Amino acid sequence: MSYVDDVLARVKAKNASEPEFLQAVDEVLNSLRPVIEANEEKFKRDALLERITEPERQLKFRVPWVDDKGQVQVNTGYRVQFNSAIGPYKGGIRLHPSVNIGIIKFLGFEQVFKNSLTGLPIGGGKGGSDFDPKGKSDREVMAFCQSFMTELCKHIGADTDVPAGDIGTGAREIGYMYGQYKRIRNVYEGVLTGKGLSYGGSLARTEATGYGLLYFTEEMLKCNGSDIKGKICAVSGAGNVAIYACEKAIQLGAKPVTVSDSTGWIYDPEGIDVALLKEVKEVKRARLTEYAAARPSAQYHEGKGVWTVKCDVALPCATQNELNLDDAKTLVANGCKCVAEGANMPTTLEATKYLQENGVLFAPGKASNAGGVATSALEMSQNSERLSWTFEEVDSKLKNIMVNIFHNADDAAKRYGVAGDYVAGANIAGFEKVVDAMNAQGIV
Repeated sequence: MSYVDDVLARVKAKNASEPEFLQAVDEVLNSLRPVIEANEEKFKRDALLERITEPERQLKFRVPWVDDKGQVQVNTGYRVQFNSAIGPYKGGIRLHPSVNIGIIKFLGFEQVFKNSLTGLPIGGGKGGSDFDPKGKSDREVMAFCQSFMTELCKHIGADTDVPAGDIGTGAREIGYMYGQYKRIRNVYEGVLTGKGLSYGGSLARTEATGYGLLYFTEEMLKCNGSDIKGKICAVSGAGNVAIYACEKAIQLGAKPVTVSDSTGWIYDPEGIDVALLKEVKEVKRARLTEYAAARPSAQYHEGKGVWTVKCDVALPCATQNELNLDDAKTLVANGCKCVAEGANMPTTLEATKYLQENGVLFAPGKASNAGGVATSALEMSQNSERLSWTFEEVDSKLKNIMVNIFHNADDAAKRYGVAGDYVAGANIAGFEKVVDAMNAQGIV
C-alpha cells in the first residue's frame, strides 16, 4: 500500500463520522500523489501527511445566551486551529444550524492550502457554531456573539489566530464579537477581519471574494484562448460572494442570469439587476420572490435548478456539495465551458471529475475564492501599520494576488505533468509552501 493510501485509510477510520472532512482530505491527497511519490521515503519518515491532516488544536465549547423571552438557550462553539506553519491561524466563523466539528475541520483543512496560495503569511483555521442568526433580534444576536467571544477570546489574538466572517457572520456579528473581545482583553488590535470601516475594517473587503473569483476566472479563460467578455454566467447563491461576483462579471462584460437562495432561484434573461439584488438581500434581508416581484423579466422557481440554465460559465457561490454529478452532466450538455468555485467545495468529487474529463475548465475554491481571505490578510496589514488604503489600492492588490494564484496553480500542474488540472495545481502549489515551512520548523 502506498503512503497516500495508508494515510487515507487511517484518516477515514479515525474520522468516519465526518464526511465533508474526509471528502476534502481525499481530494487533496489524491491530487498530491505526484509530489508525495517523489518524496515518499522522507515524507513517510517524518509522518508529514499524518501531521498535515491532524489539526494542531481543536476547541469545542458551550455557548449559553438568553433570548428575548428570558429563556436560556445553549449552542455549541468550535474553533479548529489547523496549521500555523506559515503564519497565525486565519479563517472565518460560520453560524449555521448545520455546523459540526466535521464541517469546521473540512473548512480549516481547505483554508491551510487556500491561505498558502495567497502568498501572504497566514496559516489555516476555521470556527463557528450551530447558532442560526436568521429570525433572531439584534439583541439576541448580540447576546450570542458576546457569549461566544467570552470563550473564544482566550484562544485568539492578532499574532495567534485571526477569525473573520463566513456564512451567518456578517458586519453585525463581527462588530458584536470585536466589542466583546476588546472589553475582555483590553487591547485594540486586528484580531478579527471583516470589521466596519470606522474601527479598522478594509475597503473592498465586502466585494473581495466575488471580485477575486472573477479576476481568477478572467485570467483562466484568457490563458486558455478565451475571454470573459460576452459570456453568459449561471451563479448560485445570493449572499456576499454571489452578489459581488455578479457585479464584477457585469463590469468585465459578462452577463450573470441566475441567483439562488435556500428556497428557490431566479432566472433573469436580461441579466441580474445587482442594485435590486442588494436591496432585497442586503437591506431588506428578504427572499428572492421580492426580486421577481420587482423585476418583470425575472422568473422565480422554487427549489433547485440554477444549473439547468444554458450558460458559458458556472459560478457556484452558495455552499458545499451544491453541484452534483447530474448537474455537471447538464452543464456539459448545455455547452458550459468553465466552472469556477466561489463557495468552499461546492462541487462533489464525482462532478469535478466529470467536468474535467469533458474538457470543462475547472477552478477549485481554494484558488478561485481566495480573494476574501487575501483581502482579510490585507486588512491585518493595515491594522498593524495603523493605516487605511484606498478602495483602488486594495482592489489592485487583490487582482494581482488572484492572477498570481492562477499562474502558480498553472505552473505547478505543468511541472508535475498534469497541465490544465487546476485542482492538482492549486493543491500542489499550496502544499509545497506549507511543507517547506513545516520541514524548516522541525517535528512540531
